[in-house]
Amino acid sequence: MQRPPLDAEQLRRSVVETPELSFFSHIDVVESTGSTNADLIARAGEPDIDRVVLLAEAQEQGRGRHARTWISPPRAQISMSMLVRLGGIAPESLGWLPLLTGIAVVDALRATAGVAANLKWPNDVLIDGRKVAGILAEVAAAGPAPVVVIGIGINVSLTEAELPVPHAISLTLAQAKVTDRTELVRSLLAEFARRFTAWRDCGWDTTDLAAAYRERCSTIGARVRAELPGGQTLTGVATDVDASGRLLIGDRPVSAGDVTHLRAEY
Repeated sequence: MQRPPLDAEQLRRSVVETPELSFFSHIDVVESTGSTNADLIARAGEPDIDRVVLLAEAQEQGRGRHARTWISPPRAQISMSMLVRLGGIAPESLGWLPLLTGIAVVDALRATAGVAANLKWPNDVLIDGRKVAGILAEVAAAGPAPVVVIGIGINVSLTEAELPVPHAISLTLAQAKVTDRTELVRSLLAEFARRFTAWRDCGWDTTDLAAAYRERCSTIGARVRAELPGGQTLTGVATDVDASGRLLIGDRPVSAGDVTHLRAEY
């Protein structure tokens, strides 16, 4: 299978030449690294670092939620992290950043790849109920302008045999109209920049963000099972997300846990 490299030069030029990508200060591509998130977290103490993007053609120690590790063949995925500062944000609103990122991924995949992507709470991206992308946001530095690193992994050209789990999918398997990773990265970054800028400019108000999230989230209205920290399990209908981005199962808010969509019972 032909898996061409990312066009690193085009991506770097985009910061200067493409208005919607001028939001970012720098985009870098490396051939291989342990974890793009870990690399950017290590730079969080640099003075004034902000809006930088790191992509890797291969990750050797990629991390997901709950410290799960994953690897893939080189150039078969988009493995990317972004570092941003959020000056003046209320701590309770920080949880919306990975949800905003999920919206951006969904919109980019719909617009550019032509696939029917949606969200499973909090920020897994699904096609036909199978996971095509995951997101991990980590606070790298606290304070009045917290630094957050957001990692995104998208399965692009993985075959069935290369999928990490049976319930995953790739854009190629979903018959996406575009699988050029450089084009997909440009679309994703533009969507993220647009959403982030609008959120910042309205003083981090989450009203519009929450409405956009609800429109794209297939978990809301579904019967679900949530495996909560401490070994508890909660089953019920997911009714909404609250002002902090927590999932409401019935009227009980869930801020963390593995959520499974259950089949309807007839």
